[in-house]
Amino acid sequence: MSHVTVAAAAELADPPAWFTAALATSAQEGCVPVDGASIRYRAWGTAGTGGLVLVHGGAAHARWWDHVGPLLAAERRIVAVDLSGHGDSDRRAGYSLDGWAREAVAVADAAGIAGPPIILGHSMGGFVALRAAGMFGTRLEGIVVVDSPVREFTPEDQAARQQRAFGPLRVYPTRQAAIGRFHPIPDQPTLPYVLQHVAETSIRAVDGGWSWKFDPAVFGRGQGTPQLLRQLDCRVALFHAEHGIVPPQTTELMYDSLGQLAPVIEIPAAGHHVMLDQPIALVTGIRTLLADWDHSHPARRS
Repeated sequence: MSHVTVAAAAELADPPAWFTAALATSAQEGCVPVDGASIRYRAWGTAGTGGLVLVHGGAAHARWWDHVGPLLAAERRIVAVDLSGHGDSDRRAGYSLDGWAREAVAVADAAGIAGPPIILGHSMGGFVALRAAGMFGTRLEGIVVVDSPVREFTPEDQAARQQRAFGPLRVYPTRQAAIGRFHPIPDQPTLPYVLQHVAETSIRAVDGGWSWKFDPAVFGRGQGTPQLLRQLDCRVALFHAEHGIVPPQTTELMYDSLGQLAPVIEIPAAGHHVMLDQPIALVTGIRTLLADWDHSHPARRS
């Protein structure tokens, strides 16, 4: 990674009120054992109501959603998961989309979502959501896939395979030194106060200093393929970032493979990491979609 200063002090002085209020909203933390690993999660809203599981991308973690989850929790249980090998969850000897899909569904049950959950996944998390739909479709209300290129490796996967990032974890002498090296891959413009929060929650103390929370081995699993789009027994929606990584032809392939029934929602002016640059537009899109799903019946494949 090249050195990137997360944000200057002046840029962080006055984050907007909505962001401050979201971070001040207390999250309920918990964990659930899944296939021998302890999987951590954070939750907002009232347990025992319908809800949504938020699944991060590769090398990310549940706290990428800290400023998003509370904005969706007025009438739902919102749960953000640390997939194994990420955040504060346990590491495994090996990782797979199947295993992560089981973790997402297990977290929905453990965190108090009533009835079939909706799983929303960003980037690699979109592959997890699609695999969960393939494995557990009749147990899900639906899935939302956010800027996930099913024909290609995600940019995080590509960077790891090309040895441009996500190699052996470096140890930094101070917390601030580690924070100062943080940037998303692919890099893009972000809201500085959001990036600062994500950077601060992406590191942990280790012997000799500070390092990242993810396991580099998470990039050793297979890629997402168009097969993930076949025979899904739940609703599906596709969110496309205007300046993201999914080209129009891939979106068209996904739409066709889903029987031309999945809504395609574009987040204007957004880069791939939509929660870092356009979180309010993302929340608006999610709220609008869920309001429609609350009052409509799913379309059926012919």
